[in-house]
Amino acid sequence: MNKILITGGAGFIGSHVIRLFVEKYKNYQIYNLDNLTYAGNLENLRDVEHKSNYTFIKGDIVDDLFLTELFEKHQFDSVIHLAAESHVDRSILNPIEFIQTNVIGTVNLLNVAKNFWKNDYSDKLFYHVSTDEVYGSLDNSGFFLEDTPYDPQSPYSASKASSDHFVRAYQNTYGLPIVISNCSNNYGPNQFPEKLIPLFINNILNKRPLPVYGKGENVRDWLYVVDHAKAIDVIFSKGKIGETYNIGGFNEWKNIDLIKVLCKTVDKKVGNPVGTSEQLLTYVEDRAGHDLRYAIDASKIMNELGWEPSLQFEEGIAKTVDWYLKNTEWLENVTSGAYLEYYNEQYQNRG
Repeated sequence: MNKILITGGAGFIGSHVIRLFVEKYKNYQIYNLDNLTYAGNLENLRDVEHKSNYTFIKGDIVDDLFLTELFEKHQFDSVIHLAAESHVDRSILNPIEFIQTNVIGTVNLLNVAKNFWKNDYSDKLFYHVSTDEVYGSLDNSGFFLEDTPYDPQSPYSASKASSDHFVRAYQNTYGLPIVISNCSNNYGPNQFPEKLIPLFINNILNKRPLPVYGKGENVRDWLYVVDHAKAIDVIFSKGKIGETYNIGGFNEWKNIDLIKVLCKTVDKKVGNPVGTSEQLLTYVEDRAGHDLRYAIDASKIMNELGWEPSLQFEEGIAKTVDWYLKNTEWLENVTSGAYLEYYNEQYQNRG
């Protein structure tokens, strides 16, 4: 039986990966390692928590002794590494936390995998899930390719770029079998509402201001999270050792245009008069080091591995809004306590 360690499996993207692997690979044992920080939520996995091929383990990847004991106990064959601090705004407030988790934590995992597998790398894989933000910022033309030089602009993207470099270094130095994927912005069910789409859905439902950085001109490529999970599965199963695969939706939106689509979608579904939610738009001071545009060329994974996104943005947004409207209790639970303190610090004084 293959034993796969998936880190960060209680988070947004990780929970969708866990669900896909648990339900698809009945003969694999799936281990979910998560430290259950603010964005990790076991409610995301209630539908699979009792499956016989699923095990949850609470722990911190910064603790290398704990990781060593974990590998010795469970004899993992593969690692899919998603655990990360991932919000740019938080990285600006506290960069050290991002270095600890994203850099030190990743190196700990690499080191333990290398030591445990002891150069017998047959049927082993260390899959590192990263972000398109490592490439920096684009102007109004061009796309990020797998060989685009790194140019991170925030503490978050710098920490992820560093972890990417360490993953490649462990292959080059020790022969560790690795693959890396760099994905564009994700959206969908279970996303913690510090990110744009669930933040704005939550604020619309609670009639709070919708804080738009600058003029809302920044451009992002958006991908439905279930499509990202499917891409991870394809790369895990068919990806070539040592390769990098960019994952994107070919789906670019200016922030302000996306927000207006979101406003119209929520208004329609809750029965608000047209234009109600747009009245909540509030333009705030732009974020420091705010990259202008991200755009992924996902031709490689499409042509070599046969993956492609299944949803257009409007369809994905409708499904996402439906999920949050049906799961208001989940939303209320994750936006209490410490989240409110963070929200007030981040947005209340930026008008």
